[in-house]
Amino acid sequence: MPSTIPLGEALVLPAPAKLNRMLHIIRRRPDGYHELQTLFQFLDVGDTLTLRAREDGEIRLLPHLPGVEPEDNLIVRAARLLQAESDCRLGADIHLDKRLPLGGGLGGGSSDAATTLLGLDTIWGIGLSLERLAELGLTLGADVPVFVHGRSAWAEGIGERLTPVALDTPWFVVIHPGVTVSTSAVFKAPQLTRHTPPITMARALQGGAASWSNDCEPTVRTLYPEVAHALDWLASRAAAMLTGTGACVFGRLGSEAQAEQLLVEVPEGWQAFKACGLNRSPLHVALGRCPSPPKATRHP
Repeated sequence: MPSTIPLGEALVLPAPAKLNRMLHIIRRRPDGYHELQTLFQFLDVGDTLTLRAREDGEIRLLPHLPGVEPEDNLIVRAARLLQAESDCRLGADIHLDKRLPLGGGLGGGSSDAATTLLGLDTIWGIGLSLERLAELGLTLGADVPVFVHGRSAWAEGIGERLTPVALDTPWFVVIHPGVTVSTSAVFKAPQLTRHTPPITMARALQGGAASWSNDCEPTVRTLYPEVAHALDWLASRAAAMLTGTGACVFGRLGSEAQAEQLLVEVPEGWQAFKACGLNRSPLHVALGRCPSPPKATRHP
């Protein structure tokens, strides 16, 4: 399939953030991974990638992220993976405008990888299916497939078994208290809840946001007092929760005006932004390639 993007012309794409509206840990598997049940939802805020095809096969990423070697970056790994899968001899210049904090639980690295896969599939004219791109993405990280498929989803397994859902789309205030949370440290912590009884998707959706919780939150509170402080501050003003393994916390607001007012009150030293929840990824809107999904289960 020939590319519709001329060689060297820029394709600018979003790499949206996600929230875990709920997160339960069901069990620890013999291989060390944890079985989860979670609800993924996208935000209208995220990173931005600018991609240009190259004739020489090189993958160049700028700027370099502090502490991350270019070849270890998920963007570069995703590009190399797609080259190997498709036997494509083209390369790419990729510029990353990084807005999402590292280690924040917003899925920034996974979203960047998914945008790279879909973006390069477009400018290289490969034409892989979303299903195949998601399979490739899973080898990079458990959260990559949800960004590839581009729909809010109920997820099970390690987060890769996805069922599209339609969630409420409120405004949120997201706060990063200035610390980087280690996902590995959280999942290795002896006090982490690992045996929450599994529930059905229907029951989770029927219970609604008021019943949702994150099993990682007590452990992150203990290991990272700064996150506990942010959660306590936000919970006094809105329904607050940790996303993923942190460090970002989010509060659910009834309107954009309420979110803007809350932002004014956020203490200095914390990074904070407002965002609207979305059920369709801005990446898919930008590419115009979102397929017709299975019938969504609507939140009552």
